[in-house]
Amino acid sequence: MRLPRTDRGRLLLALFLVAAVSAFTATVPLLRDWFDLRVYHGTVDSWIHHGGRIYDYLVPGTTYGFTYPPFAAVAMLPMALLDLPAAIVVALLLNLAALAVVLRILAGRDWRRYGWFGCLLGACALALFEPLRDTFSFGQVNVLLLALVLTDAWLLATGRERWAGYGIGLAAAIKLTPAVFIGLLLLARRWRAAGIATAVAVGATALAAWVTPDASRFYWTRALWDTTRVGRLDYVSNQSLQGVLARLGEPDRAPWAVAVLLVLCVWAWRAGRAIAAGEWIAAFALTGLTACLVSPITWVHHLVWLLPSFAVLIRAGHPRTAAALYALLCTSVVWLWFDDASGIDGFIGSNTYVWITLGLLLWLPVGQLPAGRHLLGRVVSATAPAPSPAAPATIPASAQPGPASTGAATAAADTGSGPGRGLARRASSEPTGSTRPAAAKPQSNSSRASS
Repeated sequence: MRLPRTDRGRLLLALFLVAAVSAFTATVPLLRDWFDLRVYHGTVDSWIHHGGRIYDYLVPGTTYGFTYPPFAAVAMLPMALLDLPAAIVVALLLNLAALAVVLRILAGRDWRRYGWFGCLLGACALALFEPLRDTFSFGQVNVLLLALVLTDAWLLATGRERWAGYGIGLAAAIKLTPAVFIGLLLLARRWRAAGIATAVAVGATALAAWVTPDASRFYWTRALWDTTRVGRLDYVSNQSLQGVLARLGEPDRAPWAVAVLLVLCVWAWRAGRAIAAGEWIAAFALTGLTACLVSPITWVHHLVWLLPSFAVLIRAGHPRTAAALYALLCTSVVWLWFDDASGIDGFIGSNTYVWITLGLLLWLPVGQLPAGRHLLGRVVSATAPAPSPAAPATIPASAQPGPASTGAATAAADTGSGPGRGLARRASSEPTGSTRPAAAKPQSNSSRASS
């Protein structure tokens, strides 16, 4: 299919796409009914206005309550000043702002080359991405956490290491999964950033313990270890290694522990290669993939951590692969096995997103980006020597500075060009499947909310 080349043709196609995507997002995703946001808002309202306890609150008519660390509830205290409709509006605006930060970091300034039409195609593709649309319609915090973590990637890649670590530490205090990025900092021997991240996470946790000691004691001694509070491990939305084993009817934790160990070994090897090549986004992308695989529960909306992987694929010259995988993540295909995940087809189909995540971990290009196009590649701040009249300085277009580049080669790094490089013009095809509406509770968290 060829895109229209005239302004009139592009405008007509843009209007059609906006109408189609708007109709889709106004129906299918909104079946989630801001469920997780209602958990957050109800918890804070009960705690502040009615003297309730954080982990005792349940959404009326359900058995679902707050499952995050106590600091998350402390961070959400401003919601006590808002009614639910206002909280929904604020959550949407925050998620949009966080998504803008994520895209800015991943794409740099290259988005400008595609103009308004290319940006609109990208926005439509993002609106169809199941993990992202679920994050918005559940009122989840995934994109906010991704923005915090990627901000640290940007700081590390652009020579601002002294400020790195705060985003990861804050994200880890709100939700435990981002703590794996502290492991990445240690693997990269970024001791200062790792220390800052750890200190911020511990400090935020201590603050929550001071504000609400009873809730902190309950969470760290009981709630954290009770996976039934989060949900059924075999629920089809759980697209983690543990979810695969649970759907196979494997109750023993030993196979899961072995699988996790293998995944961590692969991650350490591949992330180490990315770090050595100065490809920080690739290293962070691999770590996000690993977090999704090793977490006991990875609901579909948690898979927003896959977004950096698609940026890496596109910049490494694999746009078709990125488009195909992205399209699968738009189809809600795993929900075809909502009722029965048995048999070979159930094993393959109900775990489709796990296979995508695992495949990206194993084969995401590392050290293969074209010269001069490293996505958030290493930036070296040095000044090129002034050219002499006899020998004016020239910089080859293909120059790629290394870790210790100096002089004229370093000038090719173009530190003023902004972090990263652009995403492809189109990262997805339209979905071919439909999202299954849930019964008692919306899709991804149907067995325990706000995970």
